[in-house]
Amino acid sequence: MSFFLIAFPALFSIINPLGGSFIFLLATDQYTPAVRAQLARWVAIYSFAIVTGSVYIGAYVLGFFGISIPVLRVAGGIVIALAAWKMLNAPDDVAPLQERAAESAAAALVERETVRRIAFYPLAMPFTTGPGTIAVAISLGTSRPRDIGHLHFLAFVAEVAVTALSIAVLVYLLYRWSDRVARLLGRTGTNIIMRLSAFLLFCIGVQVLWSGVSELLTLQAQSIP
Repeated sequence: MSFFLIAFPALFSIINPLGGSFIFLLATDQYTPAVRAQLARWVAIYSFAIVTGSVYIGAYVLGFFGISIPVLRVAGGIVIALAAWKMLNAPDDVAPLQERAAESAAAALVERETVRRIAFYPLAMPFTTGPGTIAVAISLGTSRPRDIGHLHFLAFVAEVAVTALSIAVLVYLLYRWSDRVARLLGRTGTNIIMRLSAFLLFCIGVQVLWSGVSELLTLQAQSIP
């Protein structure tokens, strides 16, 4: 389980499901609890797919389109920062969370039709598994055995599955019950934590953007004779 012991802490620290649950609640507080539960489930499924896909084929996909890791970080940082800025400046909703469950049948129908799309963007990508997660997963994938069918390769596949599934389960549980945590904290405490989480997400976006820009500037300087 050497891969799991390395990959799980690295991915958990970047994805941060606990902090992400408040971002999830802030982005979905206009939906009913039932729709929010569906969103949490699909975000977990998409997160599992993104982590697993990045480990196995992430480097090949980026290479096929000619996209480097620094460019991925720049683009992802911009998307994260802009989305976080929008949430940070969103007006406060005076209605408590438990009073938002009453919605029309037409609105509920629209939500059911769009729940998978919303779960993938922006909730799963880039809020939960953003460019930082993809970059780490790609780097972890470079250690995979090359001999397909070998015992070591099968062990690697199992370790990747366990790691990605553990992350996905944590994402689902914390996102699924984020509204209960909010009720325990109260309206004022929840609003404060939501704003702080949005600000931290904005800082993360700026940091990811700067990391990409710094790498690009370093590569540009190295290319100058």
